[in-house]
Amino acid sequence: MKTLLILRHAKSSWKGDALDDHDRPLNKRGKKAAPLMGQLLARQNAVPDLILSSTAKRARATAKRVIKAMGYEGQVIYEQTMYLAEPSAYLKAIRDHADMHERVMIIGHNPGLETLVQTMTGTDQPLPTAALAEIQLTIQSWKGLKRTTKGKLRNLWLPRNLE
Repeated sequence: MKTLLILRHAKSSWKGDALDDHDRPLNKRGKKAAPLMGQLLARQNAVPDLILSSTAKRARATAKRVIKAMGYEGQVIYEQTMYLAEPSAYLKAIRDHADMHERVMIIGHNPGLETLVQTMTGTDQPLPTAALAEIQLTIQSWKGLKRTTKGKLRNLWLPRNLE
């Protein structure tokens, strides 16, 4: 059994019209929400073994705050291919990096993450910023992870419900 944690980046700022989308920082709400999700994972004893994140500034900042709040000391791999990615890019990153781990977290963007949750679980769940989905998979190896792999949505946590 494997567990996949899917975290959408926290709320980002749209200030600064000159900023490239990739370089948008977290806003005040995002800076508050990200640590809440890390604290939740620590309380749930659901700290991941590996974190894979988009390289976007807002995703990296989300990762940093979540990591600090949950006391994570493992590896973080930043993948350019996960920036505004389709589900297939997230799945490839997991297959490429995660095989030695049981619980893996990905941090990325919509609409790819919502589509990934829907495809894997058969549930149509919106993922607002900083939403965290926990999916239980019956695969034995991440190498066998495919778009057709089905799992069970065990939890969907929203930061607004934790505040």
